[in-house]
Amino acid sequence: MSWSESLIKLATYEVETHQKRLADIVERRTAAQMRLAALHAEGDAERARSQDDANVGLYQNGYLDGLRQRKAAMRVEIDTLLIEERGARDALSAAFEEQKKYEHVAEQARRVEVKEAARRETAALDELGLRRARG
Repeated sequence: MSWSESLIKLATYEVETHQKRLADIVERRTAAQMRLAALHAEGDAERARSQDDANVGLYQNGYLDGLRQRKAAMRVEIDTLLIEERGARDALSAAFEEQKKYEHVAEQARRVEVKEAARRETAALDELGLRRARG
């Protein structure tokens, strides 16, 4: 395996690692958003239940305060995950750019190698032609 193939393989591995990390963060953010939606639904259900039962209304203020705190904590978690996701996307982009650079360098090296081989073949054919012309 040549040095360029090794670099490309390592860069590809790094891109895949960043993709997995990003997918994990997006999954965690989606789960947090689902939990926040569940908290909203829970609050709506509690409000509807409190209208039917007067005894529940006595405890509703404490419950709603706790619900607001849980929602706020969930929003903070979602905001943190959004920042982490942005960083992961930037890292993935940088890794992808590095991979493309390595692939470009390898392609350039291959082109130079092909060009050099063609030059040597042309020189050998010219030498053969000169020998035949002399002989």
